Amino acid sequence: MLDRSSNAPDLPPEIARRRTFAIISHPDAGKTTLTEKFLLYGGAIQMAGQVRAKGEARRTRSDFMKMEQDRGISVSASAMSFDFGAHRFNLVDTPGHSDFSEDTYRTLTAVDAAIMVIDGAKGVESQTQKLFEVCRLRDLPILTFCNKMDRESRDTFDIIDEIQENLAIDVTPASWPIGMGRDFLGCYDLLRDRLELMDRADRNKIAESIRIDGLDDPKLAEHIPEAQLEQLKEEIEMARELLPTLDPQAVLDGTMTPIWFGSAINSFGVKELMDGIATYGPEPQPQSAEPRQIAPDEKKVAGFVFKVQANMDPKHRDRVAFLRMASGHFKRGMKLTHVRSKKPMAISNPVLFLASDRELAEEAWAGDIIGIPNHGQLRIGDTLTEGEALRVTGIPSFAPELLQGVRAGDPMKAKHLEKALMQFAEEGAAKVFKPMIGSGFIVGVVGALQFEVLASRIELEYGLPVRFEPSQFTSARWVHGPKAEVDKFTNVNKGHIATDNDGDTVYLTRLQWDIDRVERDYPELKLSATKEMMV
Repeated sequence: MLDRSSNAPDLPPEIARRRTFAIISHPDAGKTTLTEKFLLYGGAIQMAGQVRAKGEARRTRSDFMKMEQDRGISVSASAMSFDFGAHRFNLVDTPGHSDFSEDTYRTLTAVDAAIMVIDGAKGVESQTQKLFEVCRLRDLPILTFCNKMDRESRDTFDIIDEIQENLAIDVTPASWPIGMGRDFLGCYDLLRDRLELMDRADRNKIAESIRIDGLDDPKLAEHIPEAQLEQLKEEIEMARELLPTLDPQAVLDGTMTPIWFGSAINSFGVKELMDGIATYGPEPQPQSAEPRQIAPDEKKVAGFVFKVQANMDPKHRDRVAFLRMASGHFKRGMKLTHVRSKKPMAISNPVLFLASDRELAEEAWAGDIIGIPNHGQLRIGDTLTEGEALRVTGIPSFAPELLQGVRAGDPMKAKHLEKALMQFAEEGAAKVFKPMIGSGFIVGVVGALQFEVLASRIELEYGLPVRFEPSQFTSARWVHGPKAEVDKFTNVNKGHIATDNDGDTVYLTRLQWDIDRVERDYPELKLSATKEMMV
């Protein structure tokens, strides 16, 4: 259990001012729009690109893959760093689409908190619930943003009740909406006694903030029609009686979530949420590792790779490893030890991401996320340190739920296909298995949309049209156990055995019966549906 208490030792100021978080949501709850507005308020961009807008505004900054831009969905997690007031925000945007949930799970190992975005009309949806469970496993603090209040929404108490019941977490309102849909005027800021009014005329404008001296202040009547004001007073009175008050330590422990209401597309409620992250979000936290935990205030640099992305820039065949800094003060040009290979690596061109732009990172501190361009040396789960053999733990790899064979349109280009598949396996974009018997590869993914993304990327990045074909296998399990027992098992079951891109033995199954049979006949073997990406 990581110590998130506010009594933890004081961090150096540069580390203490960092807030590293992910945004999680069900598809279409408005996560990408919220990300855009964060960048807008952080001064990182001049105009937010709306996901459903046209022309210049259409180019959302966090979605750089062509397919993402065409479909208006985020399929790869991208990292962005920007300053907000006295704080440095490191924001990781994650795929909302459930077919890409594995990327999201891995991303959640690299952040200290999560922003949960829910749609005011739909409440807690299935993907939100799944991602929340992952946050819960890691005790991640969660701040909630209830979006789209400018559309018809559910009753505020209903939304809060649903979060409390479905997610088993205490909810405390940080703001309270005034009306909804066409009648939505803005929110009452419960933490600072302010009236926040929405500006419908300009979506990129920060709305008016009016300091109020409590709910009896006559100034309220100047801005809110009488009927809505009565309702607001009544609801806030009930909320204060029925709902818990904000406890900063409970937020850090992950047992309480403050909720803000707003409309990301209208830039409303976003600044208050960002202030909330700065005030109540955690500082960089210790990282679980073997043989010991890594504390952020350690002098020596350590960091781990949680994502590899190839060809972010189509003009250059680049591969960028996303490294979460776990400790220390990194400076460009430093030599770090690549723990898996035990070799030194000079980090001469590290980059910081500003949405789809990047700049050279002259330095980075614990909590920051930097990109390291490399030619395949770095894999997901790798740890880089100033010499000590530490390995960050807990970065998962899941058994695929869909398996298909793959063929190159041009049989002469089989070698190119192998290269492309190995690249995607190392990125974590798919599992690639080489069966013991027969030629070709079997590709495993979590969701069907991933096959489309892979085919599109192989064609775009390698000029190689491919087709995926049904496979007789339905799932894959990693095989663990004494070497003699594994060898005996593979000899008897050659038609079911493959290796993954690390050379580890995998058992391909058609039915649950296959798994049950192995458990019965080979009690010393363990079939695992997850493989920790740690070497």
